[in-house]
This record gives sequence, structure tokens and C-alpha cells, in this order.
Amino acid sequence: MTRWLDDDEQRTWRAFLAASQLVQEELDRQLQRDSGMPHAYYAVLVKLSEAPERMMRMSELAAEVNSSQSRLSHAVKRLEERGWVRREPCAADKRVSWAILTDQGLAVLTAAAPGHVEAVRQAVFDRLTPDQLRQLREICAAILPTPDPS
Repeated sequence: MTRWLDDDEQRTWRAFLAASQLVQEELDRQLQRDSGMPHAYYAVLVKLSEAPERMMRMSELAAEVNSSQSRLSHAVKRLEERGWVRREPCAADKRVSWAILTDQGLAVLTAAAPGHVEAVRQAVFDRLTPDQLRQLREICAAILPTPDPS
């Protein structure tokens, strides 16, 4: 039996979808305009910049940016064409491929970050009270999957 959403749940769900889409579109527009890249590429660069030696297994990177392997492979190919990322096979395991953030990619990310942070502030943080920020963080944590402890 289907558990339909009641009126309050429906309003909440639609508000969540609209707000999520609005924020994503604003961030994507800002990054495209100011840095010539979509938000998805920025997310890949950020994850690589935070990784030890600025490199990650492609499979791990896909999971970190919430992407399919094929979608990530396409994005990394485009980033490689720009000289921002390079791919290397793993010497120990031929099934593994590494994505590595280049110096040029780090420079691009460093240049893009201030405008992106300002856009995030305008789209989210400047619109919420400290209590609403805490609530949002707790709500997001409740929705996200619990990390595997192993």
C-alpha cells in the first residue's frame, strides 16, 4: 500500500526540491560565468585538492562526488583536456586508475574558490539564522547515508 504524502509533507518536499534546484543552478551559473566550468567539475577539483598527494582512485572519487563511474570518467576526460587533471594507471593493480590534480588545476581551483564561496554565502548562509543553519546541518546529516565504519 502506498503511503501518499499528506499536504504538509507535499509542501515540504516541493520546497526542498525547489530550494535545492535553485541553489545548484545559482552555483553552476556563477562558476560557468566566472571560471568557465560547471559545478560538477569544481566538485571534482575540490575533492582532488583535499586528497593526499592530490590524487584519488577514480572509483573513490566517483563516490565522493556522488557520480556514476561513467559520468565521472567523462568529466575527468574534459578536465584532462584542459590540463587540470591527469589520469594514471595504478602500478600495483591494473584495474585501478588514479585521478591526479595538476598544478594548473590547483591554480584554476584557487582562482575560482573566492567567487564560489561568495555565491554559496549569498545562496544559503546569508539567508539563514544561526539556528536555521544548525537545523539545516542536522537535517542534511539525517538524510545522508551513514558512512561505513570499516
